Amino acid sequence: MFIEAPTVAVTFPLSQPERFTRIQDSLQTQSRVKVAQLARTLKVSPVTIRADLAEMERRGQLVRIHGGAMAANKSAHELNFEARAKIQHAAKHAIGHAAAALVRDGDSVFLDASTTVFELALQISDRRELTVITNSIRSARELVTFPNITVIMPGGIVRREAFSLVGMWSADLIRQFNIGRAFMGARGFTLEEGLTDVHPDEVALKRAIVDVAREVVALIDSTKWNQVALASFCSATQLTTIISDKRAPRKMVQDARAKNIDVQLV
Repeated sequence: MFIEAPTVAVTFPLSQPERFTRIQDSLQTQSRVKVAQLARTLKVSPVTIRADLAEMERRGQLVRIHGGAMAANKSAHELNFEARAKIQHAAKHAIGHAAAALVRDGDSVFLDASTTVFELALQISDRRELTVITNSIRSARELVTFPNITVIMPGGIVRREAFSLVGMWSADLIRQFNIGRAFMGARGFTLEEGLTDVHPDEVALKRAIVDVAREVVALIDSTKWNQVALASFCSATQLTTIISDKRAPRKMVQDARAKNIDVQLV
């Protein structure tokens, strides 16, 4: 059920940043907003509001739904998988497509439970003699139907938000594997803190993966650059490759390449 946003008198056209602020204010008092109500309150067309919501979603400030938008916190860690998958979806799809080129017949790879890495999982079903180690229930469900792919899932506790398996059982088992490439999403990346995430159990598992993988490939859209989440799981020196979109900050990209990280922008 939608709740009418508080009416704020608007007597002159607001700039886009001002509209963004008003929309965010509305989402502070309610979990969802409607396009029609925002258009009336802010005195702009529904087309303008939809464009605003699309840009705010690209920035990770909200998640669009039918007829409006729902709130997202700054790190989006409270959103479920489906909601997070909608944020930056076009960029994530392109990143997943580019990453698929790194997965070859006969490889042993790890796929984490991030929404961007799931886009990769959707595009490697034609590989032969491929071994996929993953804690993502969704990726496992997607790939297990293909007889040419062996799927290995470490045991653990199910995280409902990410539909993933985590826990020390998972980390202990991971250390027994020989993993060629580990494909990792993250909530943030800086050259100082490396790849960071918000959930302690996910962080522990990812650290174990980084320790055993020969190569670590980060799949992160441009909104994750220059962001730092709760804990680090992979330093910049441990990173082999970053695949991101062309909105990634140019200076950070240059600095990452100067540290011998292969940065691919799609």
